[in-house]
Amino acid sequence: MKKDTVIEALGSFENEFDAEKLIQKLLFIEEVEKGLKDVKEGRVHNYDDVKEKFLTKWNQ
Repeated sequence: MKKDTVIEALGSFENEFDAEKLIQKLLFIEEVEKGLKDVKEGRVHNYDDVKEKFLTKWNQ
């Protein structure tokens, strides 16, 4: 995560805030960034394949 991202997240809070909420927001941002990187690098699952796997598993 870049420092600018942390500063931007921090700037979205009021002058006084719960540190736990900042940590939760930073963790959320980090997970979104990881997901976007996965998409960019082709590490994704085809919707139809996931749907078929789900239906097969739950229809047993």
